[in-house]
Amino acid sequence: MTNSIKTLLSEARDLPPEERVKLVEQIIETLDASDPSLDAVWSKEAEDRLAAYHRGDIAAVPLSEVLAKYWIKPLSGTMPRLRVLEMFS
Repeated sequence: MTNSIKTLLSEARDLPPEERVKLVEQIIETLDASDPSLDAVWSKEAEDRLAAYHRGDIAAVPLSEVLAKYWIKPLSGTMPRLRVLEMFS
């Protein structure tokens, strides 16, 4: 962790809870900023996949099958959870 991050974290801890929440929300918003060139790439990919589906080149998979692949069966008394790390590896 860099010194600047340590300093920011120290200052953030001194904020009242409401202001910390606002700070976190604003930081998250910067991560969600739209990138027009990336949006265009994903738009083209989605259009290509839909066209391939309509041509019969690829088949659809039911959502229940997709979700089942990424859910871990819960232990007794716990909630099911996604295998998040596996989804991005």
